[in-house]
Amino acid sequence: QVQLVESGGGLVQAGASLRLSCAASGSTSRINVMGWYRQSPGKEREVVATVTGGGSTYYADSVKGRFTISRDNAKDTLYLQMNSLKPEDTAVYYCNAVRMGIYNVWGQGTQVTVSS
Repeated sequence: QVQLVESGGGLVQAGASLRLSCAASGSTSRINVMGWYRQSPGKEREVVATVTGGGSTYYADSVKGRFTISRDNAKDTLYLQMNSLKPEDTAVYYCNAVRMGIYNVWGQGTQVTVSS
């Protein structure tokens, strides 16, 4: 099993940058896909970005060109660099790790608030 702990959220003004981190522990070597998701009040959780073990990435259209997902396997840490933040990026951001057919694990979430 894998455990995930996010950090790096906060309150920033529009146009600022933040970097989220997700520290993974446990059986991390067998993770197939890691990703960042977010959820705003009254909305469903949505995918922000994902990265496979082979390094393939996916981004939601709303964050393309502004956010970058990266994975440091040596540190067992997933990152989300968020630039040019907008008020609509305000949400709780969750880290996710999947090993196909075995587990689908979520972190506790970190709040990102972008003021206009």
